[in-house]
Amino acid sequence: MKLTEPEVTLQLAQEHGLNAEEYQKILDILKRTPTFTELGIFSVMWSEHCSYKNSIAVLKTLPRDGGALLTGAGEENAGLVDIGDNLAVAFKIESHNHPSAVEPYQGAATGVGGIHRDIFTMGARPVASLNSLRFGSPKDPRVRYLVDGVVRGIGDYGNSFGVPTVGGEIYFEECYTGNPLVNAMSVGIVEHHKTVSATAKGEGNPVLIVGSSTGRDGIHGATFASEDLSEASEDKRPSVQVGDPFAEKLLLEATLEAIATGYVVGLQDMGAAGLTSSTSEMSARGIEKTGRGGIDIDLDLVPAREAGMSAYEIMLSESQERMLIVAEKGFEERIIEVYRKWDVQAVVIGTVTSDNQIRVRQHGRVVAEIPAESLVLGGGAPVYIRDAVEKKPATPVAELIGDERLDLHALSLALLSRPSIASKQWVYRQYDSMVQTNTITPTGTSDAAVIRVKGSRKGLAMKTDCNARYVYLNPLKGGKIAVAECARNIACSGAKPLAITNCLNFGNPYKPDVYFQFKTSVEGMGEACRAFNTPVTGGNVSFYNETSIGGERTSIYPTPTIGMIGLLDDIDTVVGSTYQHVGDAILLFGDPELSLDGSEYLVMQYDTPGQDAPDIDLRHEKNLQELLVALASKKLLHSAHDISDGGLLVALAEKAIMNTDKPLGFDIDIENAAIHPFHIQQQLFSEAQGRVLVSIAPESAKEVIEEAVLFNVPVRVIGKVTEKNAAIAINGRTALSFTNEELVEAYFNALEQALHLDEL
Repeated sequence: MKLTEPEVTLQLAQEHGLNAEEYQKILDILKRTPTFTELGIFSVMWSEHCSYKNSIAVLKTLPRDGGALLTGAGEENAGLVDIGDNLAVAFKIESHNHPSAVEPYQGAATGVGGIHRDIFTMGARPVASLNSLRFGSPKDPRVRYLVDGVVRGIGDYGNSFGVPTVGGEIYFEECYTGNPLVNAMSVGIVEHHKTVSATAKGEGNPVLIVGSSTGRDGIHGATFASEDLSEASEDKRPSVQVGDPFAEKLLLEATLEAIATGYVVGLQDMGAAGLTSSTSEMSARGIEKTGRGGIDIDLDLVPAREAGMSAYEIMLSESQERMLIVAEKGFEERIIEVYRKWDVQAVVIGTVTSDNQIRVRQHGRVVAEIPAESLVLGGGAPVYIRDAVEKKPATPVAELIGDERLDLHALSLALLSRPSIASKQWVYRQYDSMVQTNTITPTGTSDAAVIRVKGSRKGLAMKTDCNARYVYLNPLKGGKIAVAECARNIACSGAKPLAITNCLNFGNPYKPDVYFQFKTSVEGMGEACRAFNTPVTGGNVSFYNETSIGGERTSIYPTPTIGMIGLLDDIDTVVGSTYQHVGDAILLFGDPELSLDGSEYLVMQYDTPGQDAPDIDLRHEKNLQELLVALASKKLLHSAHDISDGGLLVALAEKAIMNTDKPLGFDIDIENAAIHPFHIQQQLFSEAQGRVLVSIAPESAKEVIEEAVLFNVPVRVIGKVTEKNAAIAINGRTALSFTNEELVEAYFNALEQALHLDEL
């Protein structure tokens, strides 16, 4: 039966997400009306998800080279950073927000699978996975359904694939109720000479599709990710891909063995836009590097999972566990033999050309012929700079209650029980963090996850981080803090921060206030990255993240998630976050002006986030990082934990009880603190930046203080580690005391209770 394609018109183009100006540009490029397949190709490649048309101009302002980078940002499937000894780390973070909103299990699972493919298409073996998750209030039954599905999807895929999930973060805010954020990060290791570029070059070289067969799942997934979610999005479940971690494991092993033959010229994952993006992007890179290129493919040769698939469907399918390979001519059978050995399909479907065209054939006729460079950034893809107008949040001013009228003991336990602060052990116990036997820091026992680099003394530290509330209150400060806190966490583990990847989650960029948030937070990120010499290796932009609250559409909090990598030259210098020895001295690094603005306490007690984000001093942050790394290298730190969500009280409690095998206590006295009516609330709950709690051997105090002075970091001894229980004094007067049992009950059981796990 011959399929009849619809007539291509401006209206049909608009239904594909293209505007009138973009449709006219297509007519000008082709000098004719596009075929239906060509329209589909342009629609996905010019979608926000693939083209970054509303963000690339801003992204180019970030520091995109320098440091230890081996590739510039966006040049390959993932960033590549030199870690010495002929080794490099490949890493990247990406979003799968909209798919996870309508099909949480598969949305999250395929997010994990897709980001791992970006790593092993570089020739690197994935060694660790992290994530960053945002949900609405756990009081909402649908939110609980989303949490359950996303966590199971991440756990099932990662555990089956055999890569440890070593870290992450989870926040709960009402603005994410209908639009959760699911950001997945993968980290891999590769020897320098074994890397592969996502480039199609060499006229006559065969082009192979390898991996799973192509089906109708995921068609228009890229455009689905480039539009607002609504109730109608439930009907777009076919746009959500279906993953198979066992197939991907075979694909991984076969691909790394194929690369080892030396006959793989280029290699790219089929992620968003599937065969369309891989052919066009690989061709464009080949043209950029050699001056000539292009790919000619025959869709009749593509292994299909369903009968009667059209060219449009095959080109736009986002079926998972597939990749495109350019092989050296005459050696394609060697590549096919390797994949056959692993029971993975590998089929020649075309060749590299020299006419700079993407040419697609089916049933003996050409169904698409498009200049490759017109589909990608820097070629014909549109680039926009939107209007940016600041709109300060209309948040109420907190009318603080005097300390003497508050039950600070009960408030402290309530704060520890907040879903965004309480232990996430229910989540990370579903993830295998020890597979591959490289994980050094059990989840929750260090500010950054640390794995060993096999065959060396090196360790890799990694972390995802962003306090979106800060970005909402002040995009410039919030962008800086997202990078600074990630770097602070890396340094607390004893590692030197190297580079970042990012996943920029925002609302509709056509709204001037949203574009202001995006542009300004990126400015803050860039400023921090330059201060820390942590260049940006690449990442992902996810726009159109909105939800309905009270019948009105509202954007999520602007959430520029940072993924950072750090390096330890010697894994013996790794530092955990929890107290280790009774009698150790507790020191506080940093002495900023305290404010409750932006704090979780202010939201909990006064139902407002305040007026501004905390202040941030990048020079101090850099000094603090260098101090922590220097002290760790001298093995002077027994523990280090930064003060962030929940303030000093939460940091002290976490250091005492997060190590469930060895919970300890603390006795501290905050001396020389100015007395004023709201003094204790600020001392306990301020989230002022640039502060770290460390524990050290008492006899090391003099040396540590001298080091801090050398690095120009304020320091003071505030107490000691005790065998159990906790006491906090202010200027010698006891303000609070807790038993370990109270802290454990509040911190470790709250999330399970909030999620009503017995109902799932």
